[in-house]
Amino acid sequence: MRFLPRGLADVADGMARRDFIALAGGAVAWTVAARAQAMPLIGYLGSESPQRYGSRLSAFRDGLAQTGYAEGRSTVAIEFRWAEGQYAQLPALAKELANRQVAAMVAAGGAEVALAAKAATATIPIVFEMGGDPIALGVVDSLSRPGGNLTGVTSLSVEVSRKSLEFMLEVRPGSKVFAVAINPTSTTSNSQLTNLHAAAESLGVSLVVLKTSSEEEFDGMFAAARDSQAGGLVFSSDPYFAYRSQQLAELAVRHGVPAMTQSRDFTLAGGLMSYGGDFSQSHRNAGIYAGRILKGEKPANLPVQRVTKVELFINLRAADALGLHFPSSLLGSADRVIE
Repeated sequence: MRFLPRGLADVADGMARRDFIALAGGAVAWTVAARAQAMPLIGYLGSESPQRYGSRLSAFRDGLAQTGYAEGRSTVAIEFRWAEGQYAQLPALAKELANRQVAAMVAAGGAEVALAAKAATATIPIVFEMGGDPIALGVVDSLSRPGGNLTGVTSLSVEVSRKSLEFMLEVRPGSKVFAVAINPTSTTSNSQLTNLHAAAESLGVSLVVLKTSSEEEFDGMFAAARDSQAGGLVFSSDPYFAYRSQQLAELAVRHGVPAMTQSRDFTLAGGLMSYGGDFSQSHRNAGIYAGRILKGEKPANLPVQRVTKVELFINLRAADALGLHFPSSLLGSADRVIE
């Protein structure tokens, strides 16, 4: 065995350590780069802002986590595009995500989002979340066998809009006129208005139709409902209204108008009533489907899920302020009563 003088041994030992550190550092860098390259990227298309989507995003992430994907833990990355309430921006935003070659695209929050995503790509897997009928709206050809590159979750929010009018009449049984709010830019507005007119005819009441797609028009809409002496104001099921529940509840209180929307957030914010699909469940299921697709399943083989749970929320404090009383039968069928 050969021995080096002490000085030369120290130099050699230092060089060995530097070589080892360099080698180890290179290995770590390669591992990080490999993980980053392997990490799947989800493109998330939303009609509003992340603040308005807050509770929905939380439910989506819960569903995604159930399949083993957690954003921020080096298992999945999500790139967002937000339309800030401008539906006309959705097609361009969807195209941006498609050009990023994401592993999957999530189109949550209504038919407009799903249709924009569908038009943007015929190859990238898409998971939609909406309240309307995806077959009638041309999103998929079949619920059990969606085919193509789309599947997702649908709820009963749109179908139950006529039931909301029935509930309002139970609270205001002597009223012969009710106001309904419609967003004319929504793809489901015509079908919902048809359903509401049919319900009004069967109930023996008439409708005052108020069309709006702008927050600046909300105050005037409530004033018009109040001045028409309508028994109440029923909002059609539309994401634009649902994501503005706080604002709508405040205006309903200010104008003294009994009002009802699809979203529980409206009632929790001080509104009178809400009736619609369970958005937490539908967004959570969308997250589960996104995770399953990342694991290799094909959208064509995943049947469109139909969330049938519908929630009725009642706010007794709002009723007291309006001088209204709920019948015991309606209170007994409510999922939650705020006292």
